[in-house]
Amino acid sequence: MMRRPLVAILRGLSPVEAPAVARALVAAGIDTIEVPLNRPGALEALAEMVRVVGTKATLGAGTVLSPDEVRAVKAAGGQLVVSPDMNPEVIAASRAAGLMSCPGVATPTEALAALRAGADMLKLFPAFQIGPAGLAAWRAVLPPGAKVLAVGGIGPGDFAPWLAAGAAGFGLGSHLYKPGNSAEQVAEKAAKIVSALDAALAALPAAPGSPSAPR
Repeated sequence: MMRRPLVAILRGLSPVEAPAVARALVAAGIDTIEVPLNRPGALEALAEMVRVVGTKATLGAGTVLSPDEVRAVKAAGGQLVVSPDMNPEVIAASRAAGLMSCPGVATPTEALAALRAGADMLKLFPAFQIGPAGLAAWRAVLPPGAKVLAVGGIGPGDFAPWLAAGAAGFGLGSHLYKPGNSAEQVAEKAAKIVSALDAALAALPAAPGSPSAPR
């Protein structure tokens, strides 16, 4: 689905907060959401989001480290599996369950291995350590269609250089949500982030051969 190339990372989201926060994000135009599993109640929060916005958003879990956790995400109604590492068993389990796989990679070797194992997208993590220049160098060896999401230390002011370097999108955590934030606070932050991303996307040069490209 992903109307915008942005994944909301809701670390510490409680099941009680989940419905209102999910609705706020989708209303703001962010329709890909993950709940990291390394906090209590994550699977329950995912199930609540599936219940209220499951037909309007792509929902899943982050910090997925084992095939058993992949199966738990599937049981909760998730569609997306995000990991901090490149574990071929997790990628295989995700594909077997019909879920999208987005493993974490920090080197071109890991990135290529993840793609060979069947990953749908790559999570460049932690992005701040690699930087846009690093990703631009990766692009020389990655397949042209490989989708790389920059995650870790990314804020709204960073979108333009990462997009120029070849990032397909971003994962944002604390810039969007911190435990205890109200749905109204999340909606306000989401609106600003969506505006910044839309502006950065609009400023990108048109692809050669596209209708808007110079001839």
